[in-house]
Amino acid sequence: MPTIEQLQSLLATDPHDSFLLYGLAMELARQNRLPESLDTFSKLREAHPTYIPAWFMGARTLEQAGETEAAKALYQEGIALANRTGDTHAASEMSAALAMLE
Repeated sequence: MPTIEQLQSLLATDPHDSFLLYGLAMELARQNRLPESLDTFSKLREAHPTYIPAWFMGARTLEQAGETEAAKALYQEGIALANRTGDTHAASEMSAALAMLE
């Protein structure tokens, strides 16, 4: 598993690489560096608005940070996006996660 420093170094050459941004956001969350993780998920959604995992895991990270209302909103946006793009599996998973919060 690459370190945060390795991922950041790779991103220096390609700052909009979706795989690297996602990996960095996930590793930051794993290390409980939640504000940095959330910022990275936000950058990923801005650069790749249809990258569904950024919505799903971004909402999960908001949950982890105790930001339940923000997580609900992000799940709802992600569900709508997943439905628009035909990703019914992701929509279903996010719907289940949202239902757990309500």
